[in-house]
Order: sequence, then structure tokens, then C-alpha cells
Amino acid sequence: MANEAAFKPGDLVQLKSGGPVMTVSWSNNDELGCQWWNDAKSEYVIQRFVPAALVLESD
Repeated sequence: MANEAAFKPGDLVQLKSGGPVMTVSWSNNDELGCQWWNDAKSEYVIQRFVPAALVLESD
């Protein structure tokens, strides 16, 4: 498992509990900004997450 502190813009991540693969758009010490496309609603979504809730998506 990746160290949460290692997340950087451009990384592909996913919630530990599952869900869509997201792209990290920005990061600071306390949270990450992630973005993804929601097919069901045909909209682009941007949301903040705490790094501990995410894992680095493996290829």
C-alpha cells in the first residue's frame, strides 16, 4: 500500500472502500483534491478527501 504522503497531482487513486478511479488535482498536508467523470450524471466531479481514505491505483 502506498504512503498517503506520497500522493501528488496526476496520481490515480481510489477510495479504500471502492468507487471510481480519480485523478489527484492538488494536495496539501490535510487533504487532496480529486476529480473524475460521473457517467451516470454526465458530469465532471471535484471533491476533497483525506489522504488516509485513499489508495494509489495500481496499473
